[in-house]
Order: sequence, then structure tokens, then C-alpha cells
Amino acid sequence: MNLSNKENIAYKRLAALFDDGSFTELDAYAKSVDGEVEVVSGFGYVNGAECYAFAQNSEINSGAVSVAHCAKISKVYSLATKTGCPVIGIYDSNGVKLTEGFEVLNAYGELLKASTKVSGVIPQISVIAGSCLGTSALMANMADAVIAVKDSDFYVTAPSDITAEKSANDGTVDILADNFDEAVNEARKLAVLLPSNNLESAPFVSFDFTVPSVFPNATSTVDDIINSVLDSDVKVEFKNNYASNVSTVLSTIEGKTVGVVAFNGNKLCAKCAYKAEAFVKLCDAFNIPLITVADSNGVEKGIESQALVALTKLSSAYASATCPKISLITSEAVGASYIVLAGKGANADFTLAWDNAVASPLEVDAAVAFLYNDRLAKGEDRATLEKEYKDTIGSVYSAAACGAVDDVFEPEKTREKLIEYLNVIAGKRETTIPRKHSVK
Repeated sequence: MNLSNKENIAYKRLAALFDDGSFTELDAYAKSVDGEVEVVSGFGYVNGAECYAFAQNSEINSGAVSVAHCAKISKVYSLATKTGCPVIGIYDSNGVKLTEGFEVLNAYGELLKASTKVSGVIPQISVIAGSCLGTSALMANMADAVIAVKDSDFYVTAPSDITAEKSANDGTVDILADNFDEAVNEARKLAVLLPSNNLESAPFVSFDFTVPSVFPNATSTVDDIINSVLDSDVKVEFKNNYASNVSTVLSTIEGKTVGVVAFNGNKLCAKCAYKAEAFVKLCDAFNIPLITVADSNGVEKGIESQALVALTKLSSAYASATCPKISLITSEAVGASYIVLAGKGANADFTLAWDNAVASPLEVDAAVAFLYNDRLAKGEDRATLEKEYKDTIGSVYSAAACGAVDDVFEPEKTREKLIEYLNVIAGKRETTIPRKHSVK
């Protein structure tokens, strides 16, 4: 490849992604009908992890997707599939080259099929660096993680006024970055947090991890809890702009990759159920241990049909996931939220709880109204009865007595306990009934 080609924007972006000096280009001398191909592809190391990648070159025909363009990306997927390595795509294209007609549409269809074929087999990461329109948007959105630069364009039907920021708010974009350097940094972190393929165990991150200096307590927020149990050096939060009732974070504990789904004490809603479901499936696909902070006081009332569909999908994702799973009740796990997030019926390997937590089939005020109706009618104080319910029937010690909770401890011991239980199930292998896939 001549030096001038190394000065194009696509090559520079790949050089920024890969470790210094590790990038090797594929098909450097390939030609399109009109000359140079509108994409650069190759392989190398990203934070020490072997990866394949491609970057669309917006400086040639605005990055238009041609048959030769598709052929270069197709080779990337073929090699990545054979070797079990992740694929990172950097998108910056205004769409297909219309002059190549149905031939290019067919070639692009083959790319979509290749991406779908390895979904859940090798990690796929999309970085939306500029325009990503039409079929390119479909291709990019098939990835396990979609990272978009804030001023990029990411939509199917043009023209559109949908911004990348709006897509992040709608949950389509997983990570929103202020600029390309920030976006590529997130991709580099994901490359080492995710295993190379679905046959490998969750990786041990080679970064020097730092043990958090803070400990949770009964008044800790969900962010406090997350920060108190995870190593502080590397953390990637998915869909931070969407469904604020739950946080989904990929990070490490003692250097080993874990996923965390942490609910903040509010009711389960359709959006947070969709968000959690997507993350549970990601962790399960690559056998990443999953920790669920099951702090939710029931289901939000609203559009019942949407909530039903979303919670059904979330329940199915948890119940069918075979990755190591630990649920932690920190405040309240009430009704359907207990069953879906923390219950043994949802296939949790271990259900843990803080000693001050509540596990109840009904919200506390509703349970008191139902169980203590006569005492309320006689004028007994509701607050006193609620405390009595939390200390007796609704106590996690009652749940532990019947085997529904495996361990109860003080909040300060959370990280220590999680490490113990993660070590116990590190080698978990679970065989499921053969099937193509679940229906819901």
C-alpha cells in the first residue's frame, strides 16, 4: 500500500483503534469498478486482544457501499468466524452505490447474513463515526454494542432529523461519545472486557485493577452500590441515556469481567425491562457472570400491553440464561419484580440479600392492608404495622428460612460476598433442552 493511502481518514481511524504498530491491512490493493475501494480492512491487536476491523472511507465516493466494498468486509467476517475473533466496524457512508444496482444490494444482503450468523458467537462492535444510513444502519445495529459519535447520523430512512443523541435516548445507541477519540476508547475497553468468542470463559482483564475504597450501607444509592463492588479501572455502561430506572454495566471484579444489571428502587417499566433484557442476552451469549441488584417495588402501571410484553421478554431472558447468575436484594424485591429478578424460579444460581431488605409478594402497604385489615380498623398505627410486616413476614430472613434466599449479610460485606459466590460458580456448565430458540 502506498503512503498516500495511509493518510486517508479510514486508515487513520483504524490506526487509532489498534495498538501501535499492530495493524495489518487486508486487500490493500483491491480495486472497485471506479478505482479505489471505499473501505479499509485489516487485523491486529486492540489492548492486546486480537481483533478484525473495517472502516468506511468517506473520502472516496462519500464511503458509498460497492460490490468490492462488500467483498472486503465479507472477508473480514469470514476470517473472524474461522479464528473466533471479534469484529469492529467503523461506519461512515451515505449508502450503497446506486450505479451497481441489484448486484450491490445482493452483496450487502450477504453481509447482513454473515453478521447475523455470528451474532452471539463472536463479539461485534459498531462505531458510528459519521453517516450511517439505510442498509448500513441495519448492519451497524446488528452489533452487540453500538457506539455513536454525538454529531453522527444514524437512521434507516433518509432524509431524517433523528440525531445520534435522540437514538441514544431511544435506546438504539448503546454508548454516546462526544467525539471519535472517546468512541474508539470505549471500543478498546469493550475489546478486552468481552471474550474473543462464545467458547471462551469471561476474560481476566490485564489492567491493574483498583479495589474500591468505599463500602455500601443501607442508604446507598444504586450508583454507590455499583462503585463499591466493581473494580474502578475499567467500566462501560450500556444505554446510559435510556430507561434510568436500571443501570447496565460491563466491568470487572478482581480483574474478571462481570455484567451488572442494577435497579434503582423504582418500579419495573417497559423500557427498563427491554434494556435489562438486551444486556442479559449479551452476558449470556458470551457466558459473562451476571449480577442483578434486585431493588424494585413492583411493576409500573401504565400501558399494560407494553409492560406485559417487555416483562415477559425479560423473564424469559433470565430464565433461559445459562451464564453464572447472582441476584442481590438490597432494599425491596416485591411481587413480580422479585420473581423476575431475584427468584429461584427465574434460574438465579444464588439469591443474596442485605439484612435490612424486604422480599414480599405484595407492596408493603398493600400487604399490610390485606393482612392487618382488622387491626387497622381498630385504629392501630399503619407505620407500626408496616414495620412489623418488614421485620416478620416480609423479612429476607423469612425468605431464607424457606430456601428462597441463600445468604443474608450486612451491606458492608457485599463485595466480599459477591467474590465468594462468583468463585463458587466460575466453572458453571448448564445443559438446556435442544431447540432452535425461544418464541418469547
